[in-house]
Amino acid sequence: MPAEIKGLNEECGVFGVFGAPHANQLTYLGLHTLQHRGQEGAGIVTTDHHAMYQHRDRGLLAQVFRHPVDLDGLVGDAAIGHVRYGTAGRNSIQNVQPFLFQFHDGDVALAHNGNLTNAVTLRRQLEDEGAVFQSDSDTEILIHLVRKHIQDGFIPALKKSLNEVKGGFAFLLLQKDRLIAALDPNGIRPLCIGQLPNGAYVVASESCALDIVNAKLIRDVQPGELIIIDRDGLHTDRYTDQTRLAICSMEYIYFARPDSIIHGVTVHNARKRMGRLLARQHPVDADMVIGVPNSSLSAASGYAEEIGLPYEMGLIKSQYVARTFIQPTQELRERGVHMKLSAVRGVVEGQRVAVVDDSIVRGTTSQQIVKMLRDAGAKEVHMLIASPPFKFPCFYGIDVSTRAELMAAHYSVPEMAERIGADSLTFLSVANLIQAINVPDAGDAPDGGLTVAYFNSDYPTPLYDYEEKYLASLNEQERRERKERMA
Repeated sequence: MPAEIKGLNEECGVFGVFGAPHANQLTYLGLHTLQHRGQEGAGIVTTDHHAMYQHRDRGLLAQVFRHPVDLDGLVGDAAIGHVRYGTAGRNSIQNVQPFLFQFHDGDVALAHNGNLTNAVTLRRQLEDEGAVFQSDSDTEILIHLVRKHIQDGFIPALKKSLNEVKGGFAFLLLQKDRLIAALDPNGIRPLCIGQLPNGAYVVASESCALDIVNAKLIRDVQPGELIIIDRDGLHTDRYTDQTRLAICSMEYIYFARPDSIIHGVTVHNARKRMGRLLARQHPVDADMVIGVPNSSLSAASGYAEEIGLPYEMGLIKSQYVARTFIQPTQELRERGVHMKLSAVRGVVEGQRVAVVDDSIVRGTTSQQIVKMLRDAGAKEVHMLIASPPFKFPCFYGIDVSTRAELMAAHYSVPEMAERIGADSLTFLSVANLIQAINVPDAGDAPDGGLTVAYFNSDYPTPLYDYEEKYLASLNEQERRERKERMA
């Protein structure tokens, strides 16, 4: 199975605006800021309240909208956009969002970030009832469910459909007269609301996309919430009250931009606290601290400040290699690390180096970083990971859905250290991770209002279609614990 050098791929990014001139340009800017969340495809749908206009294609945003006419043809003051990394469905134009559906009673566009855990079951049911799918993306399931219940009216049908889909999801829907946003009952994927100076509303996966269009962050969309934006303003509704906050902890650890604010927590500050707590948990005897660019730099600076060591630039990242660099063979993956990262010999030569990284997934990158630093003359290399060992799959929108590819699922920490060639290896504890993020909205939610299942297997939802496969990947004790937890 192809793997990329960092070890994880983002889910997707969504952006929507209603009531703003040049909605196409604002959406382009917002998607550009969210490009880190997906580089396989991009698209925008707009409306002028009479018709709807679409442009989408595979590739980076700048490649999809390479000609002025691509963007200029998207007229109107309302739009939704999407940048894609596919966790469900092939990398084909049919799977590039937003989808645009044309019905006799009105067109609707749909964009989605996340993953539906009962998609296989629902799709089979819908196909048996006569639904014809145009893509193999799980996103399309929602619109078929809506059409199944459409006799109740669009919003009641949407509410009923949102209660049928399971997993982690943030949906944006655009009709000629309104923009609709919906978040899963656990708020696993991030989604926030902003307002432009002219009063128009913006909805985006991350607050950094609001900043680029000069929108003021109002608040996060809450679990189970339905936001409807039309010419009369913003209206709040709910499709369920059975909610429990469980934000994906990997948003804070790795996915989100450091300048984003998620549920009141600035991502950079959370990562810096992860580094500080890691230093208290495991101070290492070294000459300097370096971070693995770019998502680990905040944690590395926190570690260095807490332990009182110099924070140096020992690794350089090429700005001309995409964040997600997929290659089909191990040899090319290893070569890809050198294309992306290089060690600074003049900094690390003869030094005992403490390297802070955000995570270890497959181990390929860590192994190559250690070798790279040793080849540059480092005397010792100590790997410090600002998150717990990634032992269990994600079923909510990250491209790690099996345990087979997770290094920590198969080896102890000392064994991992030996395999990557480090002098020592340590991970942040789950308790310290929760403390570092410290979600103020969490209340009495378990695990501090976070999804930390990747580290302790405590999934906030049933796994539905994935359950049997997941159980098969566990050892006997883990299977017993899983069944007890589900009971």
